[in-house]
Amino acid sequence: MSPIKFLREQKMMHLSTIDMHGMPHTVPVWYAYSRGRIYVGTNTRTAKARNITHNDRVAFCVDVGIHAPGIYGVMGQGRAVRVLDKRRVRERAGMILGRYFDNPDDARDLLDDTDCIIVIRPDRVRSWKY
Repeated sequence: MSPIKFLREQKMMHLSTIDMHGMPHTVPVWYAYSRGRIYVGTNTRTAKARNITHNDRVAFCVDVGIHAPGIYGVMGQGRAVRVLDKRRVRERAGMILGRYFDNPDDARDLLDDTDCIIVIRPDRVRSWKY
């Protein structure tokens, strides 16, 4: 499977940012992959969103499987920016949440709490399998 197809199909990503003291901060996130970019909806109060204002370098990992064969993953590094424009945030947040909810009304609270989109531009992407 190609790394791009895998990123489009999977649902959970581990995102690592760097805090203002140089310490890594890793969290699971919902995301969407489109046109070479990874989009993560969040709130500006979160550590990941705050960290990107101080250091735009990020790493990510998406993987599946616990027994070989059948273990596959994609990891990468890149730069991230925060998008705060309300129209663009709402549009991208809707795209992300649409991957996780069949009924948009079920995602209303999350959509209303999303005031920031983290856009990741991967510089390096690698895959592995066992």
